[in-house]
Amino acid sequence: MRGVSPRFGVLAATLIAAMSAALPAAASNLLDYVGQCVPFARAASGIYIYGDAWTWWDQAQGRYARGHDPRVGSVIVFAKTGRLPLGHVAVVSRIVERRVLMLTHANWSRQNGERGHAEQDVTLYDVSPDNDWSEVKVWFRDNDGLGGSVYPVKGFIYATGRPAPGLSSRDPDYVGALIDAYVPDAGRR
Repeated sequence: MRGVSPRFGVLAATLIAAMSAALPAAASNLLDYVGQCVPFARAASGIYIYGDAWTWWDQAQGRYARGHDPRVGSVIVFAKTGRLPLGHVAVVSRIVERRVLMLTHANWSRQNGERGHAEQDVTLYDVSPDNDWSEVKVWFRDNDGLGGSVYPVKGFIYATGRPAPGLSSRDPDYVGALIDAYVPDAGRR
């Protein structure tokens, strides 16, 4: 471009690279993504926080609204634990009922023997004694049902815009989600 300084060209290239980094690498759509949960949640929700998943809750303070009620498009922040040393983040894709919702996330279950793949409309069940979403169980593809682990949750970070297209399927399996949550071992043989 005529009359544009070389410094502007470097700045423009840097900005383009930063925006590209926010999108799931090599993914033509949300569900083609393979990688870590953090870049996936950032691209799917529009919540621009960086760093390990367990740090998102504190980083959101003063930048994004936070709370303990799920909303479609919000990011749920799993606490750092022995099983989740970096925590985990996922995006709420559907609310099924008071204690059951669906989320879309990456890097949870194995697909074809490897981790990192995106999963859409996965059952999340609130097992907290006070019904406050502070402890949950997550559907786990590896055993075709809710996993046996209970995970502590920090809460939900609320996006200011709309979530990415493809966050939820056209016809999610509400009945399956309820069975996953309320009928122990329903999916297991």
